[in-house]
Amino acid sequence: MAGTERFRPSVTVAAVIARDGRYLLVEEETPEGLRLNNPAGHLEQGESPVEAVVREALEETARVFVPEAFLGVYLARFQRPQQLEDVTYVRLAFGGSVGEAIAGRALDEGIRRTLWLGLDELRACRDRHRSPLVLSCIADHAAGRRLPLDSVQAHGSLAAPLQPR
Repeated sequence: MAGTERFRPSVTVAAVIARDGRYLLVEEETPEGLRLNNPAGHLEQGESPVEAVVREALEETARVFVPEAFLGVYLARFQRPQQLEDVTYVRLAFGGSVGEAIAGRALDEGIRRTLWLGLDELRACRDRHRSPLVLSCIADHAAGRRLPLDSVQAHGSLAAPLQPR
């Protein structure tokens, strides 16, 4: 369609971290108030999705995340009419594990705290989730979905961009 703006979804990554039947979440400040989210954030230029999820989990939880499986690709659309904002998020979710929090390491700006919640607790507080993708990713993890990490490929051109031929 000539003259229409190209669709540009926002690509994010998310870490789904389970321990003893509970999931690690972050409580973060949003324009809608305090919300619960998986440790997650935007993919940055030059990094692979695996590098991004490790970085985001560290920034938001002060814990080193070790990806073990790819959970899937999740999409959701979010609108804030008062700001004329209409964004479609493409979330690449990874399951993995973390160690203990690194002493003295600050959480990313806007992250109030981390907390561990069980699946039933998460289902009971859906109205506090940053997006419907929070529970979707966790429910898939709880159901046993695991894809190989190499399901997500990152070409070397991310670090050294290709030149036109």
